[in-house]
Amino acid sequence: MEPVSVGQSLSGLGSFLLYFLSSLLFLVLFKWLYPLITPHKEWQLVREEHNTAAAVAISGAFVGFSIALGSAAAHSVAYLDFVIWAVVALLAQGVAYLIANLVLSGVSQRIQNQELSAGIIAGGTSLAVGILNAACMTY
Repeated sequence: MEPVSVGQSLSGLGSFLLYFLSSLLFLVLFKWLYPLITPHKEWQLVREEHNTAAAVAISGAFVGFSIALGSAAAHSVAYLDFVIWAVVALLAQGVAYLIANLVLSGVSQRIQNQELSAGIIAGGTSLAVGILNAACMTY
């Protein structure tokens, strides 16, 4: 096996930075868009009321989105492909919320009432959808 030079090792640094910084921007975008989907205001509930149920729910959504976003970065064939699948991942988290609300009627109100079980259902559903979304992005 031939030794690899530092230059060869760093040859992908530009692509890494593009995808990594774009992923961070998508996380910020997700932070602002996801609460527009849900009737409750997760960040306000966490900041002002120290609502654990809301913290669990939004954390699950963030991790679920990040798992799918990571898969999009790993499996995309071009930057535009990554961006398209990142948007799909964002939309899938909206679907995850709808599923959580079907499984547990009134999930938003329950989260507002600080029912930890509702936060766990919402967060767990977001994780599950993120994992499935990531797996389905492979081609």
